[in-house]
Amino acid sequence: MREIASLAELKALVGQELAVSEWVHISQEQVNRFAEATGDRQWIHIDPERCSSESPYGCAIAHGFLTLSLLPMFMDSAIAMTDVKLAVNYGLNKVRFPDVVPVGSALRARIELLSVDDVVGGAQINWKVTVERAGSNKPVCVAELISRRY
Repeated sequence: MREIASLAELKALVGQELAVSEWVHISQEQVNRFAEATGDRQWIHIDPERCSSESPYGCAIAHGFLTLSLLPMFMDSAIAMTDVKLAVNYGLNKVRFPDVVPVGSALRARIELLSVDDVVGGAQINWKVTVERAGSNKPVCVAELISRRY
């Protein structure tokens, strides 16, 4: 856990990788719950038997948006700003899914600070989050996450 005491301290870290999150395992149950919550029940995610014979990946894979939805968890588990009263997701810039996440994979995020800009009462922060899969050299998600901290 990387602790940052103030926005001034954070601004001094622009351009650096600040943290690497813990590994998170992706289960079929988690993928199924995400499918139900979002209505995205495509067989490539929820039918492991069919995937073993028909999918080019040979197994069920997690939704790209499931991987993307883990970004706040990765951030919260890796970086703590002790002077922050409120943090909100403000949006995303670029998002790419360069590789798939087979069910059963372990994922973690590398978090780089791209910019910190003052806003009334706080700061807008632009992060580059690169989600890695254990055993692969290719990232499974690369996104610019924008948050506001007050």
